[in-house]
Amino acid sequence: MNIAYVCTEKLPSPAVKGGAIQMMIDGVLPYLTEHHSMTVFSVQDPELPDYEEIDSVTYIRVPRENYSENVAEVLTEMTPFDLIHVFNRPKAVILYKSVMPESQIVLSLHNDMFKERKLSDEEGMKAIECASQIMTVSNYIRGTILNRFPEADEKIQVVYSGVDLTQFQPSWTEEGNKIKQKLKQKYQLTNRKVILFIGRLSKTKGPHLLIKAMPAILKEHPDAVLVICGGKWFSDNRLNEYVSYLYKLAKPLGDHVLFTKYIPHEDIPRTFLLGDVFVCSSQWQEPLARVHYEAMAAGVPLITTKRGGNAEVVTHMHNGLVVGAYRQPSSFARAVCDLLNHPEKAIELSLNGRKVVEANHTFQHVANRLERVYRKACPLETILPAIEQSLEPVEEDEVVEEVEDFDDDTFIFPERSSTPVQETRQSKLEEPWIFDRTYRQKKK
Repeated sequence: MNIAYVCTEKLPSPAVKGGAIQMMIDGVLPYLTEHHSMTVFSVQDPELPDYEEIDSVTYIRVPRENYSENVAEVLTEMTPFDLIHVFNRPKAVILYKSVMPESQIVLSLHNDMFKERKLSDEEGMKAIECASQIMTVSNYIRGTILNRFPEADEKIQVVYSGVDLTQFQPSWTEEGNKIKQKLKQKYQLTNRKVILFIGRLSKTKGPHLLIKAMPAILKEHPDAVLVICGGKWFSDNRLNEYVSYLYKLAKPLGDHVLFTKYIPHEDIPRTFLLGDVFVCSSQWQEPLARVHYEAMAAGVPLITTKRGGNAEVVTHMHNGLVVGAYRQPSSFARAVCDLLNHPEKAIELSLNGRKVVEANHTFQHVANRLERVYRKACPLETILPAIEQSLEPVEEDEVVEEVEDFDDDTFIFPERSSTPVQETRQSKLEEPWIFDRTYRQKKK
């Protein structure tokens, strides 16, 4: 297929300035370009040209002001795409469908973009009507759509994100341990227990609660230090009212709180190894932060909050700890001390977390799931005539073989067992997804 990706106007693609959407796109493109022609639209950036081709991907960048209209204007001058994947902008789906009515639209939602203050009833229904398929990054986001527009049920697919495992060396490996020790030397944290936070410095992310939790943690672990990595907005390290408040809050704690400011996204996989414990202290209904996948891939014990979609990939006491009383600094203090007091349990959670990512959340898994969504949005029979025209002529007795090869090899299919799986309690444990929630309820 000829596929277009339309990013939001927030950050450029590739992910030179980070961004969960941009990083996911970077991760799946190598797999998708094996089978499809890919074009990525994103916002202009001083570091990048307005047009370039990298590794078989065409990048087109337009001005931020009137971004959707600028993309639509470029689309009017192009041959219609088989499929247009629109990221996080339901209203734009209506515009792009009007410009390229022949194209199938896939809308992916990485936040709650169907709120009433963002979308009228009429706009929401029209966006759903124009989209062939809708994918969400978590069941939580799927639920936010269905609560308001139950008509969208049949179109919605959950596609969890992932990571490139080759970038993450767990701390229990020889290479991972070397990186960990170098980082601790760099930040003068040798022989210190590091509690790590990575994310935007905003009230919704909750780093202020971790600072408030430190006095209680230091009573049990006087060698502990909280390392806060991030700026007020991705690569922006300027102070605002909240960031200034964090510095003021941390000042009495001296060297027990360290701010590293923004860290480039390519350095994040190594940075996770700095932590003996990683905490996602989200206060808002988090769609499902990608730091969960990254922390598990890096083999760092993970603490998160029971907010939004976070607990969909973290099962309490199996591959992390889930904090229920997320507004209380004491809750974070108890969770951190539990892991620091029981290193054997912390290692168990880390090993399980790595296994979860290996089984479910690599970019290969994400690409497989995207393929499934794309095949539903743009069935094979709708593009087969164009494919047949592009194939070289073959002899009559070779036709059947060619068609069979095409069906087997041209598209990526989700991994399946070669033998039928019987619906038994044991077989459910052997399915590709580690967590079968029905079984978990029975077990409880």
